Amino acid sequence: MRIDILTLFPEMFAPLKTSLIGKALERDAFELNIVDIREFSQDKHKKCDDYPYGGGAGMLMTPQPLYDAITSVKTDDSHIIYLSPSGRTLKQEIVKEFATNYKHLVLVCGHYEGIDYRINQLLIDEEISVGDYVLTGGELPAMVLTDAICRYLPNVLHSSDSVVEESFENNLLEYPQYTRPAEFKGLKVPAVLLSGNHKEIADFRKEQAIEMTKLKRPDLLEED
Repeated sequence: MRIDILTLFPEMFAPLKTSLIGKALERDAFELNIVDIREFSQDKHKKCDDYPYGGGAGMLMTPQPLYDAITSVKTDDSHIIYLSPSGRTLKQEIVKEFATNYKHLVLVCGHYEGIDYRINQLLIDEEISVGDYVLTGGELPAMVLTDAICRYLPNVLHSSDSVVEESFENNLLEYPQYTRPAEFKGLKVPAVLLSGNHKEIADFRKEQAIEMTKLKRPDLLEED
């Protein structure tokens, strides 16, 4: 998969070059390009924002730099996503949809009060929100979306079981996990996990996942 992230602040994306995602990039498990929208501005000062028509607070990203930046990376395989509070709320099934169905994702990071709506009309395929709150720009949501998608790509995680067993799979939260020592501050690891009986361990973990979901996110059990 290829992911292009279009932003006014490319320096914000250094975290994607670290940890598991960074190692996956080194192995060429996927391709990541950070595109500076400002480089496409035809303004002599590289300006990319202006006051909105009709008045209102703040500034709006102008269409020309965005249009040229997007079309510079767009291909027949591209799916162009604008990170916006108005979009579909990101959930695990959407992450899997993107990881499975697309070869090329273009993530457009808005800033200030957003982008000129004509860019939505001309180029944006869909909008994605990471929650019902407002951030200063689309950079953090783009990092969230990229990280979540990459976990489903081949050769990114050390084990494919890591994705299958984590939270939100089958509308369940992940079961509690433990490591050494077997007792800490008077609290012991459940005996079944030390038994070596794989069936009993699997049954116990499923039961615990259901209980954790009932306790913390009962709404997930009500979803189809």
